[in-house]
Formats: sequence, C-alpha cells, structure tokens
Amino acid sequence: MHLNAADQANAHAVVLKRSDLGTAPGWKGGAKKPDLSSAPLCPSFAPKQSDLVVTGAAESDYKNAGLEFDSEAQVLQTAKMVQLDWQRSVQTPKLVPCLRSAMQKAVGTSGKVASVRKVAFPQLATHTAAFRAVIDVTSNGTTVPVRLDTVLVGRGRTEVTLTVTSPDAAASVVFPAEIRVARLLASRIRA
Repeated sequence: MHLNAADQANAHAVVLKRSDLGTAPGWKGGAKKPDLSSAPLCPSFAPKQSDLVVTGAAESDYKNAGLEFDSEAQVLQTAKMVQLDWQRSVQTPKLVPCLRSAMQKAVGTSGKVASVRKVAFPQLATHTAAFRAVIDVTSNGTTVPVRLDTVLVGRGRTEVTLTVTSPDAAASVVFPAEIRVARLLASRIRA
C-alpha cells in the first residue's frame, strides 16, 4: 500500500456518483472507505498479492428500495501488476467455488446460495469479466431470490469492481442499467 494523491484522485474519479443514477428519488449512500485488507475470501484460494502495490483506492455505495450499486476502483503501481492480478484472481477456475463459499458464509442461515457462475458481459476494457450469484433469502417464512452481479474491469493501472444487488425478479430492468453503469465507470479510467 503506497497511496499517493494523484492516484487517489484517479480512483475517486472512476467510482459511482449520485448523479450517475438518474433523477429517481430515494437513493441513499455515497463515498465510503474501501476495504483494502488482503485477507483471502477462501482458505483454498489465496492468490499472491504481496508483489502488487496499490497507489489509489476509492469506493462508493448507493441503495434504493432493494437495489444496491457498489463501485470500487483501485489504481496499481504498474499495468503489469493489473495483468498479474487478473491472471491470478479472475482467470482461474478456483474463483467461482470460492465466491460460492464466501457468499454462503456471508448469508449464513438466512439464505442459501442457489447458483454462482460466470456470465456473458460486453467487453468494456482490456479485461472484463462478470459473475452472477442467485441467493434464496428467507425472511418471515417467505423466500425471495436475490441476484448479486459482480462486474470486474481492468485497463492500464486501474481495476474496477461493480457489485449490483437486486431482486432476481427485477433482472430485465436492472441488468441493462448495470451494463450502462459499468460502461460509464470504465470510460472514466485514466490511469
């Protein structure tokens, strides 16, 4: 971790702003401190991170009536570091089982991870990948499928993660908005 002012500004410029979500009322949230811990999600999947240097980081999170958009940007010291991180963390068959395990641990007994898979997504930058989890959440005897999409984008020295949580029933409306937002975030990458 060697944060510097220029790359902090680059990271902050990328993440979601309230104005990106249109004029609909009810959105709450904003900038938040990103979690930069290097603890692995899963004991069986701990890609090497010790040789990667983060020089800028920012995160923002917005919620509105069962919908959540969380965006995080990290600027690394070199483009080669982004490429290495991508190879180690994203382009591995160990990622999907790890995501499933981590999500089940996070929802505990209030839900069940129904599926986790890689999904097709437009190529927005040098590196683009998207993963979808459907989690059956039970509350007061009613089970509702919740969709959690994670879009990963990398270009130059910057990595962007967009996580969108919504009722699975709203997918036809939310997924096009998710693509639009991910495209916007990717267009802001300058480092």
